[in-house]
Amino acid sequence: MGLLRSLMGRSRPVQANLDALFGVPSAAITLQTSIGLVPTGDGAVCYRAPAGSGFAQAQSDMVELLESASDAPQIRVTQDGFGYSWLEVDHPPYDPVAGDLGGLCTDLHAVNTTLEGAGFGPSLLCSLIPFADATGRSVGLVYLYKQGTFYAFAPAPGGAKERDNLLEIQIRDTLAGELPVEKDLSRWLALWGAPGL
Repeated sequence: MGLLRSLMGRSRPVQANLDALFGVPSAAITLQTSIGLVPTGDGAVCYRAPAGSGFAQAQSDMVELLESASDAPQIRVTQDGFGYSWLEVDHPPYDPVAGDLGGLCTDLHAVNTTLEGAGFGPSLLCSLIPFADATGRSVGLVYLYKQGTFYAFAPAPGGAKERDNLLEIQIRDTLAGELPVEKDLSRWLALWGAPGL
């Protein structure tokens, strides 16, 4: 079958490796020491919510799972102007000494795997972990579910819908050895209005 796929010009779709999210705490240390970016403590998973009670139940189960922990984060589900839902996980502000970025990554992983396990993997778009520096610049480290890769989305300061491409490329080069980085720049989606950015 592999030979037939090759001859027909078809390739297998890349499988999501959700465990790559657990590489983010190490990458966060690199971003802090080399660029001055610190995680905000928040994160979100973006998906297109299909109609029907099955998905509503899966979403309810995710929220219940996250809220059941003794140190549960704040959870909120919002919808953006493009019709995508964002399940936001708000932890306390990140403390570089005592912070628990691993806990946030575990929560985001749980949301993704719950939806995937319920058969809604095709609805997943991305996971987002916002970072900021002392000057007020914000950057989202984005995990593309369907590609299994990361990229940086850095809105330019000032509120205009412009990107700080130099910062995005700097982050790409800085994290190339730590995370699977998306090489195809056309897949670096602009996430205007994303939570935390």
